[in-house]
Amino acid sequence: MQNVDRKSIKNSNVGDQNKNKRKRLRLIAAVIVGIVAAYLHQCWHSLSYSILHETYICSKDTCGNKGIVEECCCDYESVNDINGAVLHPLLQELVKTPFFRYYKVKLWCDCLFWPDDGMCRMRDCSVCECPENEFPESFKKPSLHTLPNDDPVCQEGKPEATVDRTLDARSFRGWVEVDNPWTHDDETDNGEMTYVNLQLNTERHTGYTGPSARRIWDAIYSENCPKYAYGETCPEKKVLFKLISGLHSSISSHIAADYLLDETNNKWGPNLKLMRDRVLKHRDRVENLYFTFLFVLRAVTKAAAYLDQAEYDSGNHMEDLRAQLLIRQLVHNSKLQDACALPFNEAELWQGQGGPVLRQQIQNQFRNISALMDCVGCEKCRLWGKLQVLGLGTSLQILFSVDDQGNPDPHLQLQRNEVIALVNLLNRLSESLIYVTKMRDQIAINPLAKIIGLVQRQWGSSIVHWWKKLSKSN
Repeated sequence: MQNVDRKSIKNSNVGDQNKNKRKRLRLIAAVIVGIVAAYLHQCWHSLSYSILHETYICSKDTCGNKGIVEECCCDYESVNDINGAVLHPLLQELVKTPFFRYYKVKLWCDCLFWPDDGMCRMRDCSVCECPENEFPESFKKPSLHTLPNDDPVCQEGKPEATVDRTLDARSFRGWVEVDNPWTHDDETDNGEMTYVNLQLNTERHTGYTGPSARRIWDAIYSENCPKYAYGETCPEKKVLFKLISGLHSSISSHIAADYLLDETNNKWGPNLKLMRDRVLKHRDRVENLYFTFLFVLRAVTKAAAYLDQAEYDSGNHMEDLRAQLLIRQLVHNSKLQDACALPFNEAELWQGQGGPVLRQQIQNQFRNISALMDCVGCEKCRLWGKLQVLGLGTSLQILFSVDDQGNPDPHLQLQRNEVIALVNLLNRLSESLIYVTKMRDQIAINPLAKIIGLVQRQWGSSIVHWWKKLSKSN
């Protein structure tokens, strides 16, 4: 009996020891799990903070540009309001009229700065002739400069690749033939010029990227348009950089807004990541986009009298009357006057004895930039590059032209092609502001925040469940 009792006591002691040992192990395991969970939670919190705060994207109320646009006379809110309500709808209608739809351009020029790399052969890089029924009667004369019918880039049969290349001297009736001193191309030389239907060659993603594309922008910024130094007191140098930067942002916005998301299924749509990375997370790029828009808008309003009386003749009388009416609504708009009477004050520039020399220096730099458009390896990119640079050059000519004595030139003379480029550039910039606002709002609530919150909640519930299970087993 004593032996049995001793054995029972011994077994009981062993059981207690094992039970205590298991409790200690569970407690140690629980402590380890708690420490690991706390560590991982902290790591995840740090990661989520980095993701959510690394970029400038958030709500438009907290991260949208506010106040007066730098170097301009209007604030961001007024610009957005007047653009969305008045200017953008007007411009969208204006650029669809026959007069503003066809643009004369010389697409085949040698690059002056480096050997030609060959054109981009992707379908969406190409510019091809459009069928006769696509352009007005007054344009229907045989063209001496069309792509050969057997050119492989013209055989796709896609609307976005078709274009009118017909030349017609009657298109220039009522317009002077003068060369723009701010641009490289001689606009009075009709040799090898072709007409392009801009509505069928939209500015969008073409796949043109890599070293060739980077080399263009590197040459523009590093050699011809160096960024002004911090505290730079010369506003004229700021203007050139901000114009090019704003144009760059606009081009990037159009690429991101109409991007080939799935080549197999030919699916197009907005690329929010590209828009965020190239434009929206850079405050200065957004700011310069607004600056360029207001600069070009000021040029258009300053040339109001000239544009009002210009002859808009494409051979389609009703459409030409409509184009003139839309122009008058644009340049004499009371709502625009109330919201932003003076978008940009050019009178503050070129002051002092060094003004004429500085003007010539910046004019030469801009001419070099326009010449670089001949080095663009994508035909459709080259088309829009040439058009928009000519539009900027026309703006510079309107705002900064001087006579032989260096005084502002009151006798403004513009080519038809310059007016077409000017209006289409303003429309591109106006559309970019719409894209910036719309796509910023789409990215405003970062989708990663939702994922992070979901994972954090799931992680936390798993830890609680695990802890309760350990506690019950003890």
